Amino acid sequence: MLRLIGRRLLQAVPLLLGVIVLNFAMIQSVPGSFLDVMTAEQQVTDPALIERLRVTYGMDQPAGVQLLKYIGSVARFDFGYSYRHNLPVFEVIMAHLPATLLLMLASIGIAVVVGLLAGIIAAVRVNTWWDTLISALAVCCFAAPSFWLGIMMIVLFAVKLGWFPVGGMQTIGGDDSGIGVVLDVIHHLTLPALALGLFYAATYARVMRASMLEVSRLDFVRTARAKGLSGMRVVFAHVCRNALLPIVTLLGLQLGTVVGGSIVIEAVFSWPGIGGVLFDSVMSRNYPVVLGVLVLSSMVVIVANIGVDLIYARLDPRIRDR
Repeated sequence: MLRLIGRRLLQAVPLLLGVIVLNFAMIQSVPGSFLDVMTAEQQVTDPALIERLRVTYGMDQPAGVQLLKYIGSVARFDFGYSYRHNLPVFEVIMAHLPATLLLMLASIGIAVVVGLLAGIIAAVRVNTWWDTLISALAVCCFAAPSFWLGIMMIVLFAVKLGWFPVGGMQTIGGDDSGIGVVLDVIHHLTLPALALGLFYAATYARVMRASMLEVSRLDFVRTARAKGLSGMRVVFAHVCRNALLPIVTLLGLQLGTVVGGSIVIEAVFSWPGIGGVLFDSVMSRNYPVVLGVLVLSSMVVIVANIGVDLIYARLDPRIRDR
């Protein structure tokens, strides 16, 4: 396991370096800078001050020199300075990253639990009305964009029924006690987590159903049934564990898309994560924050994928020797 972790960490270094170089090159190719935005907004009009700011932020240097300096800064966890927030980029991101991670973890949890249960039921009750119903719901949830599903949930559960708040993360002037704050955050988190999680749950349900049907036809499953084991024990002790391998692989591949999907959901539900910061930074040409969000998001995905690899090795011991 330690060798596996070591190999994954070594592979993460060139991957992260490639992400930095690619994102930096894409941003350099975009016309305009924050100085243009400041000039358009009449924040700065003195040409001498504009030139001084250009030198201060290193924008007068060649792109290659800027890239090398940025890589060195990232190695020291220095992501630059945000002129829009008048704070270091790392502090700006850390102030909003916990909300995004909370939304990601909640949506992934919902997707995995709902998807696995639906896939197991559909496989056990194959070719019945349970299988048909779950397959139809999975197709609907997969076909519907997450932002549209979120808007429909707001209209139904927040506006019409009034069960959940329209947006935000906490109620202003609500209960300040520990349990009260937790319950209030969960109340606000339910709709955005469901809107994002149900989209991925549909994929997990279909993959789990197909994987269980394939595993159930293998020889060791027939042997377990021939021994007289109960149907529930065969399903959960033998079929499910081996059928989980494609789910774990799919989870690792979809972690990056969950980050992007959470940013869209944050805009729909006014969730105070990095999505709003990223959008404002793009519009204001605050590129140090944009680069910082992309790099830290890549780090989160890399760490999560290492965790997925460890889970995969735990489910399939053959992976540990590779």
